[in-house]
Amino acid sequence: MSRVYNFSAGPAVLPEEVLKEAADEMLDYKGSGMSVMEMSHRSKVFDEIIKDAEADIRKLMNIPDNYKVLFLQGGASQQFAAIPMNLMKNKKAGYIVTGQWAKKAFQEAKMYGEAVELASSADETFSYIPDCSDLPITDDMDYVYICENNTIYGTKYKTLPNTKGKDLVADVSSCFLSEPVDVSKYGVIYGGVQKNVGPAGMVIVIIREDLIRDDVLEGTPTMLKYKTQADNDSLYNTPPCYTIYICGKVFKWLLKNGGLEAMKELNERKAKILYDYLDSSKLFKGTVRKEDRSLMNVPFVTGNEELDAKFVKEATAAGFVNLKGHRTVGGMRASIYNAMPIEGVEKLVEFMKKFEEANS
Repeated sequence: MSRVYNFSAGPAVLPEEVLKEAADEMLDYKGSGMSVMEMSHRSKVFDEIIKDAEADIRKLMNIPDNYKVLFLQGGASQQFAAIPMNLMKNKKAGYIVTGQWAKKAFQEAKMYGEAVELASSADETFSYIPDCSDLPITDDMDYVYICENNTIYGTKYKTLPNTKGKDLVADVSSCFLSEPVDVSKYGVIYGGVQKNVGPAGMVIVIIREDLIRDDVLEGTPTMLKYKTQADNDSLYNTPPCYTIYICGKVFKWLLKNGGLEAMKELNERKAKILYDYLDSSKLFKGTVRKEDRSLMNVPFVTGNEELDAKFVKEATAAGFVNLKGHRTVGGMRASIYNAMPIEGVEKLVEFMKKFEEANS
């Protein structure tokens, strides 16, 4: 069977070139006589893999020297607890709630201290990003937290919040490596890799060194202390070796294809094709306020649940898979991450036009 156009929100489409390379190396990685799945994380061969991966992501994101890069297990959701445990010195932090993942992080933080909701877009089903130019941030807050791209609702911060001097912590899971980013604007920037970077099983945490400390909240597990992980170069215990290996290949693929500037350009072109059609369509409509639209996740509806279901079914049969919206919102969602080729989006729009003609 030929490959489908996979619009899944995560685990998601990966570059074909990377998958082929991994397939070629599956049984014998670079003459080692074994797969990366089988080798010791303490071996010289794997040491090279993890060091290479770190060097490449540093290059891609232009990460300053005073930031550590950690390859950790537990996904982004485990960071919802790790962040307050490590950073809540005054036991108080501000959260901007723009979707389900920010909300979950906010709820989790309440277990460790006073989490304050600084702003929210829940009043309109998270279909916009609230104004963050003058938030009620107090001096005793340890950090301000955001989820930068909202996978389920398809919104994205175009301007970072004014944190009034407080450290910004951002979950970038679904926009990771999709465009250039100024890491120095964040105290912590982290993301689960299974949306735009690699296979599931890992979160990459990029953290400013002065935030890595011993005086964490009492009861913080050894594994969840950033200091444990940083002091051991992400090798305190067996890391997610194969995920690190594939992510490393994706970093090389990105560098080879012009880096994050080139990706942003490509992603803007892909998103424009889809949004332009949604804006002109009489059947389909986008659900997000125009100025807050994500380049990665595009939710849309027909306004009729039966018709939505019919569309998803027919699209799947035509080779456009995983277009069903998140169970909490319904409708459809096309996730068009870095590895989704432009023709995938063009062909989807062609299919949508035909569906519109047949069903209007």
